[in-house]
Amino acid sequence: MKKSTKDHNNEQAPARDRDSLFQVERINEDFVFDDRVAQVFDDMLDRSVPCYQEVILSIARILGCLLQEGAQVVDLGCATGTTLLQLSRLLEEKKFSYLGVDNSPAMLDKARLKAELFSRQESVSFINGDIKEVAQPGTEAFLLNYTLQFIRPLNREPFLRRIFNNLCPGGVLILSEKTISHHPGLNRRYIEIYHQFKKERGYSELEIAKKREALENVLIPCSLEENRTLLQTAGFTEVEPFFQWFNFVSFLAVKPST
Repeated sequence: MKKSTKDHNNEQAPARDRDSLFQVERINEDFVFDDRVAQVFDDMLDRSVPCYQEVILSIARILGCLLQEGAQVVDLGCATGTTLLQLSRLLEEKKFSYLGVDNSPAMLDKARLKAELFSRQESVSFINGDIKEVAQPGTEAFLLNYTLQFIRPLNREPFLRRIFNNLCPGGVLILSEKTISHHPGLNRRYIEIYHQFKKERGYSELEIAKKREALENVLIPCSLEENRTLLQTAGFTEVEPFFQWFNFVSFLAVKPST
């Protein structure tokens, strides 16, 4: 993955607003990807998702090895487009086409602005839509990063099967998720480690507690084993974790070539 020196030197991310959404005593609603969240989302990701940049770099390594030049990469739940814009820089020589799909206009507005600032409009595009209704047949790679956990559990298997059916033979799905452990002691320890991670990045105890409260009815994680089973049930025959940090896991799932 040859990095463009020009891009590396000139592509400076716009100043990010710091996430302070949960510096309040009371939360009156569930977490929603609205204008307020979009404004601080990039900061929220960097401070809330462990090894976020390393996961993107790992994804770039996988796509660079497995996909042919000119392949289409579709990010479902693309938010502000950070992953696709990073991939388009890291894999510039592969000439992939990138499509981001999200149902939040506020997120997409920011994604398009960033694509314009980084001069990536020719290779990276975004559409507003329900990812559960994805219709991109022949796609070589789908990305589903920290998104499946926001879909109701009963809808996850048909959604993954739809992704599988839209992939070309030999295509790949990359899935990153927050997970739970069915061992109560370990699960509790992993949550404590994660909360310590967030405190080290400037979140207060109040912010951590309030965000957890807001996400309680929205983000429903599965275990590593349950996610693997969902992928296998959808039709993927090769399913392996390629990255794990305590209760965060990234999977590579490959559709059979025949």
